[in-house]
Formats: sequence, structure tokens, C-alpha cells
Amino acid sequence: MKRSRDQAASELFEALYPRLAGWCRRLVDDDGTAHEIASEAFTRLWARWTSVEEPRGFLYVTAANLVRDHWRKMERERKAVRRAGTEVAVRPHTEDVDPSVRLLVQSLPERLRVPILLHYYADMPIREVSVLTGRKEGTVKADLHAAREMLRAHLRRSLDHTL
Repeated sequence: MKRSRDQAASELFEALYPRLAGWCRRLVDDDGTAHEIASEAFTRLWARWTSVEEPRGFLYVTAANLVRDHWRKMERERKAVRRAGTEVAVRPHTEDVDPSVRLLVQSLPERLRVPILLHYYADMPIREVSVLTGRKEGTVKADLHAAREMLRAHLRRSLDHTL
């Protein structure tokens, strides 16, 4: 039993790790951090191996939460550096008027952020996002629409400030 469990975990790792790490890389812009997040997601899956029905979904949702934690940590560090007076060295001032899409996605409520990350960044179809989040497909579509509208409004406000 243990051997088949180990073999199944190994096969899952080989099949999903590269794509999960690549997805994380697009979200955090750092190879090392992306691999740490993907590895941690697998570690957490392994700890709950017998109770997880959908390993792929568990991995992506766990990784999305770890990415969010990373973004929060980075924001706290940026604020600390800003207070120390060395903002220019860490983040150019232009980001205040030209926010990156990642920062805008980060600012979305979790209810909207997770479907955006899974659908657009992990290339999962709406049906799969529905299964992974436990929401109806119509709800996922509505959440994606609401998230896009919020992002569009943020971008529009940002552009208005730069003109």
C-alpha cells in the first residue's frame, strides 16, 4: 500500500510540478520563490494525501493562497522600505500611476481573485474552476465578470490620473 501511495505521489509530482511552478513563476516573477511555493503546495498535499479528493485543485488553490501570502509579504516590505526613505531603489514611483495587473489582481477580494488566477493564469476552463472552488459555473462566470469590471475600473482610474 505504501509503495503504491508513494508511486502515485511521484507520478502526480512529475505530471503537475512543472506546470504549477511555471504558473507560480508568472505570478511572482521569481524562479526561486515560484519553486518554493510549488514545493510547499506539494508538501501540504502530501500531508493530507488520503483526505484530498482532487489533488490538482488542492495544489492550485494552495499555491494561490501561498502566492497571496507572498504578495502581502512583498507589500509589507515595500512599505517598510518606503518608510526608510529608499523607495526609489525598490520600486519606481511610476508604479503608483501605472499599476501592474498583478497588483490589481492582488487587490481583488479572494472570492474574485481565486477564479481569476485559476482561469486566466492557470488556463483552467470554467467547468474546472467551478469544481475546484465548489461554485456553480454560472457563479464562476459572474465572479470572473465582476473581477474584470473591477480591474477595468482600476485601470481606467489609473489612466485618468496620468493624463
